[in-house]
Amino acid sequence: MKAKASVVAQKLLNLYRQEHVIEGGWAAVNKVFVAEATQDVIAELKDLPTGRMLVRHIANLRDGTTPMDSIARELLPYGGLMAETTNVVLAPDETQEVLDAINSFTPDENGLTRFMQSDVIQQLGADWPNILRTALANNHEASNKLKEIVKIKNAHTMWTRANDIVARPASDRTRAQLQVDMPEYETYLPMFGDRGTELLKQLHTMLSSIPDSETIKPNVF
Repeated sequence: MKAKASVVAQKLLNLYRQEHVIEGGWAAVNKVFVAEATQDVIAELKDLPTGRMLVRHIANLRDGTTPMDSIARELLPYGGLMAETTNVVLAPDETQEVLDAINSFTPDENGLTRFMQSDVIQQLGADWPNILRTALANNHEASNKLKEIVKIKNAHTMWTRANDIVARPASDRTRAQLQVDMPEYETYLPMFGDRGTELLKQLHTMLSSIPDSETIKPNVF
């Protein structure tokens, strides 16, 4: 039972941290949280990075404090960095440039490079996912394509980080960060097929080689 609970807890935590690329957003993932967060799962979540925040969010959903299509701002993952916090309004020509870039996107490394180097994305800066998510809220087709682009961008980011980690001896700081970021690695590395699965195994081995007494426990709420 404990093993199963830990698997479900990790799944819920992945959903919590990846809501921004999931169809239906909070309305979709909140239903899963409420349905699958048994007491055993809750106990497992409390031992995972940011897990206590998710536990508080689930409690809010169950007692009605938070609507089923929302989340309290203080409980947003990544300190709210993935939330729609920007009020930037795109001009009509900028919107068209964005749509052209999205429609011409190909789901490979070259396609991602072209997209990221396009003038309009360069002008929007690092907050481009949030800006575009807001700007395209009423364009269902473009919004879905954007989610896929963000997912691929995140995957390549985590692929690069993972390869950097296994390429050199791991420090305590590296292991601590690896513990925190493991849900992202588990979400994205399998997208790279056998190579990604093998890389994920290397990361797990790096953590499992640490004696329990030395396991780094990140600070959580």
